[in-house]
Amino acid sequence: MKPTGPLPPEFAGQRGMLTIAGQRADDLLAAYGSPLFVYDAAIMAARVARFRAAMPPALDLHFAVKANPYPPVVAAMAALVDGLDVASAGELDKALSAKPAAAISFAGPGKRDHELDAAIRAGATLNVESEGEARRALAIAERHGVTPRLAVRVNPDLELRGSGMKMGGRASPFGVDAERVPALVRAIVAGGGDWRGFHIFAGSQALDAGALIETQAATLALAARLAEEAGMAPPLVNLGGGFGIPHFAGDRPLDIELIGDALATALDRRAAVLSDSRFAIELGRWLVGEAGVYLTRVVDRKQSRGDTFLVTDGGLHHQLAASGNFGTVVRRNYPIAAATRMGEPGTEEVSVVGCLCTPLDRLGDHVLLPEVEEGGIIAVFIAGAYGLTASPSAFLGHSAPNELLLHTH
Repeated sequence: MKPTGPLPPEFAGQRGMLTIAGQRADDLLAAYGSPLFVYDAAIMAARVARFRAAMPPALDLHFAVKANPYPPVVAAMAALVDGLDVASAGELDKALSAKPAAAISFAGPGKRDHELDAAIRAGATLNVESEGEARRALAIAERHGVTPRLAVRVNPDLELRGSGMKMGGRASPFGVDAERVPALVRAIVAGGGDWRGFHIFAGSQALDAGALIETQAATLALAARLAEEAGMAPPLVNLGGGFGIPHFAGDRPLDIELIGDALATALDRRAAVLSDSRFAIELGRWLVGEAGVYLTRVVDRKQSRGDTFLVTDGGLHHQLAASGNFGTVVRRNYPIAAATRMGEPGTEEVSVVGCLCTPLDRLGDHVLLPEVEEGGIIAVFIAGAYGLTASPSAFLGHSAPNELLLHTH
């Protein structure tokens, strides 16, 4: 038997039939079909409220649309946060339908000319990832006779200790190496651009508050040094994000109150060159990850050489991360439960597998669950971020699942 990750607090105490935003899992599948992603808007709002209470009041909160670009989720988050961060022209279109362009920033390497063009004409901020991208953006803006809003994404000479995905401190396709940033800032301003500041992202999915505090302090120091070398103060410093959520057995929730206290002190003591700058934190999975549940129905129950397999109508083509094939080195089990028997002790060891013709399609590896028969429902939690759109949904041509955002009434 292998352990599973901890259920999010809103679901951990449930008994009997799983409910999401007050609605029964079996009723939801009857109405919308299986498999189904269900998102609880109240959980998202609660995470935003907790962030606001913990962080310095002047700190802006941005939502990283790539975490969950489902349009109703984007619209709900846009009403709660100060900005939206996008990484493609498709995400830009969704963001523009929910937020003014001035509150949208566009990051990511390899932006094509039509994407630069769309962002510039809309008035969104481009976080340029190279000198070449900045040159192309300035040329496009000149052709349109407009002033482009350009920030510089910095490849910092530091990394987020203990993060699940390190984004700094090494050669990288992301951002401009820190030592080259001041010259690029001056070139942007000389070229007629409206320089909007720095985007400094050192890593993601960190559960160590001390590491995040250390990284934020180093990021503020780096922003101050780059501003002084460039000879101008940044209007905005995006401090990145990196806030993780518990996925696996032994994970503990991040103490964001501790981070907020330390960041308030660091901002109070910031260098004079940053005295008039605004600051933002960009979060995705911490805001929406725990608000989502993936529901999938058991279509077959079989025995093979002493093992029991629950075969579902879902799988890694919808939930690549839960299958262990999205950024994890060693496969570990996500939070998973028998949705019809919440709170009951496990009575048998089973492997929950999907419907794809690959041994990689495993949503629960030797997990202990109450007995689940054919027609039963499996719930995979932490499904609100990097779920459907981070998965190979076209693989083998299975139909797409439905998505649903629920508001508690």
